Amino acid sequence: MKIPVEDAVETADEKDDAPQTAGATDSIDAEEATMTEEEMVEAAIRAGEQAADDDFKLKFEQAQKELADVRSELDAAAEAQKAAEDKAHEAAERTARLQADWENFRRRTANERLAERERATEKLVCALLPVVDDIERAIDHARTLDMADDFSQFVDGVDAVHSKMLDVFAHEGVEPIDPKGEAFDPLEQQAVGRVEDASQYDETVNDVYQKGYRMAGHVLRSAMVTVTYGGEKRPAPEEAPEGEPAADEATGSEE
Repeated sequence: MKIPVEDAVETADEKDDAPQTAGATDSIDAEEATMTEEEMVEAAIRAGEQAADDDFKLKFEQAQKELADVRSELDAAAEAQKAAEDKAHEAAERTARLQADWENFRRRTANERLAERERATEKLVCALLPVVDDIERAIDHARTLDMADDFSQFVDGVDAVHSKMLDVFAHEGVEPIDPKGEAFDPLEQQAVGRVEDASQYDETVNDVYQKGYRMAGHVLRSAMVTVTYGGEKRPAPEEAPEGEPAADEATGSEE
């Protein structure tokens, strides 16, 4: 059986084209398979990047929250520290005030006790002054008499008791005011009479009828004196240079 030439040619062509068509199909399938793998890789990469990005965002948000919590705790701690420092400062000031109050109270109490002691001593001394006056008058009167030896010894004993009493007064800061021959001082002396005497300066104490007493600069009893008149005016005391005694004080110390 003869095959037509055209059919034979077509058949030959088909035979020749068949391997080429199969090769092209395999190439397309391989290309499609390669593209699918790349897409899968890209998809996997994108998925990994997205997961990493989501994880980073989550961790970043958590870190921000933790940072905010830490800052809040730091702020609270700073406020607590400031409150504690304020309390400590107030406590220190209160302690200083209490210490100052205690020192003032202690000094005031000591001064009050000293003042009470001085008042009690003044009261006792003032009560004893008339007794001292009587003893002095008795001794002075006895010295004017002709006394036997025994009585003279008795007077000497009374005089010794009088001296001891004055020593006790001196120990308590009591000083006698006996201004005979000095300028009259109305702050410590009481004039009970005037005596004309031109040989002395005017307003000079001529005689002391009763001695006065002072204690710690305070006059317990003024001295009762007589004052001269008719003499020259007493010159004003010269002002001595700083650190040197006045003229009257220097004269008194020399005497």
